[in-house]
Amino acid sequence: MGMKKHKPTTPSRRWETGYSFEEITKDSPEKRLTVSLKKTGGRNIYGRITSRHRGGGHKRKWRIIDFKRAKHDIPAKVIAIEYDPNRTARIALLEYQDTERRYIICPDGLKVGDEIVSGENAEIKVGNALPLEKIPLGIPIFNIELQKGRGAKVARSAGNLAVIVAKEKGFAHVKMPSSEVRLIKLDCLACIGQVGNTEHDTILLGKAGRSRHLGIRPYVRGVAKNPVDHPMGGGEGKSSGGRHPSTPWGKITKGLKTRKRKASDKYILKRRK
Repeated sequence: MGMKKHKPTTPSRRWETGYSFEEITKDSPEKRLTVSLKKTGGRNIYGRITSRHRGGGHKRKWRIIDFKRAKHDIPAKVIAIEYDPNRTARIALLEYQDTERRYIICPDGLKVGDEIVSGENAEIKVGNALPLEKIPLGIPIFNIELQKGRGAKVARSAGNLAVIVAKEKGFAHVKMPSSEVRLIKLDCLACIGQVGNTEHDTILLGKAGRSRHLGIRPYVRGVAKNPVDHPMGGGEGKSSGGRHPSTPWGKITKGLKTRKRKASDKYILKRRK
């Protein structure tokens, strides 16, 4: 995947970087695999903002991705690599032998014309999906199920990968992209390889307008507000309110543990911190 820089025709252009899109082979999505998206502006069903700084942005169509890879032992050919505006990774369009087409997350190194398959008998090859039981230790994996048949939940964004470090008592010890080590049942599926678009984290937006195109609205620091609007607001000069960093509603934002006791806690062998 290539990056491109722009001539500094404006101050923002000097630092702006973007994609060259040289790996993209198809401009428009498969019509049958898209649905319309309605913008929420960060609001829930009652019209109240539950996720701040959302709104605007370019119009998008949602691509239906096959995270389950349930067509076992049926080879599929990669017929296109496409851009997906809803995620950081690229997507690959597959055509199975029965002519059905599906999208998957595109791993690094997958090309048009490659043939991939899912199932217990699949070989260890980039793009193939196998149960964790069949994958050797140390092989990079992505698109990992946490429960059999529920579809991939982990390691789906650009450049992500996980590694199996051990197997015992019906579980695989999987080191996550966050460095957390988690127990996952051996019958859960995972894909071989690393998610593509590995240079995504080096992109510099360069200007506020690009954030607005992505649907991200401006964020104002609490210390820059008035006391009526934020607990950390007000004060002469650059005062931080004389208190621990907090949300607009007074809840501590740094160091406060928010995770309550969950049933999945027993599957975490090593925390990410």
